[in-house]
Amino acid sequence: MIITKAPFRVSFAGGGSDMAPFYEKYGGCVLSTSIDKYMYISIHPYFDEAKTLLKYSENELVGAPSEIRHTIFRQVLTDMGIHGVEISSTADVPGGTGLGSSSTFTVGLLHTLFCYQGKYVSKGKLAELACQVEIEKLGNPIGKQDQYAAAYGGLNFIRFNRDDSVTVEPVMMPVETYRQLERSLMMFYTGQTRSANLILAEQKQSIQETAKRRNLQEMCTLAEQMREALLRGELSAFGEILHKGWQLKKELAGGISNPAIDELYSTALEHGAAGGKLLGAGGGGFLLFYCPEERQEELKNALPLKPFHFRFEQDGASVVFIGDKYWR
Repeated sequence: MIITKAPFRVSFAGGGSDMAPFYEKYGGCVLSTSIDKYMYISIHPYFDEAKTLLKYSENELVGAPSEIRHTIFRQVLTDMGIHGVEISSTADVPGGTGLGSSSTFTVGLLHTLFCYQGKYVSKGKLAELACQVEIEKLGNPIGKQDQYAAAYGGLNFIRFNRDDSVTVEPVMMPVETYRQLERSLMMFYTGQTRSANLILAEQKQSIQETAKRRNLQEMCTLAEQMREALLRGELSAFGEILHKGWQLKKELAGGISNPAIDELYSTALEHGAAGGKLLGAGGGGFLLFYCPEERQEELKNALPLKPFHFRFEQDGASVVFIGDKYWR
């Protein structure tokens, strides 16, 4: 048996600029971090070599990859010519909550299957291949940041260049700034999950509109400003930048926010949060806030939501366990 893990991510600024219609013309960038919540994937030879067993939120037992209902499983297993195995996925958080679960799963699955074949693949190649699967082969209307965040891990400034290349730059801030940032972030689960594809498809189409394009350009500028503040060890502007980015993001597509989320956000600002955002495409999932430690208890008491505790992580896609047979 082989077990791997790939981390979920929290995106702070620049989200949306990682879509090809934007970055191919203007270049894009995001600032994000991976967190200590993971997608775990295990693989083991199945006792019936003529069949493949897949265990995720459903169970599928198939005779050929073409019979698989799960689109990512079907695409990747077909591409890699792997069958006669049992694969299980387990996640620390559910899908549709804004932490990049689909791309994290794709990165983790690719990593697991390459390990099963005894092949080493770099983190950059894993992210690139995951983008090919989700965006080019399956045609999902998504960007590229989640795949790179899951593969590389860490707190990074990620550039999406006009030539379609991607540059991942670790944010080398002072250690105390890093720890203070980690302590000052709070996440709350709204209790709502959603499919991101409809929101992202509208957002992708709206990039052609001048006003929406300008929003994305300004969001990239905010990501640059956030990185510079962290490099200087200055956290005073972090919450303000989060807030500005959220106001711009809400204008990109319908469904990103709703009256209930807006009310929760306003309540948070009244009770200690300096700024925040809804993670992912919008519509549900997790609310993230930057809140000074001395007011965090006040914020928790003011919101009728469950806090979600997390830490930063730096490993990215990694191997948890390899059975003895793979060493012989």
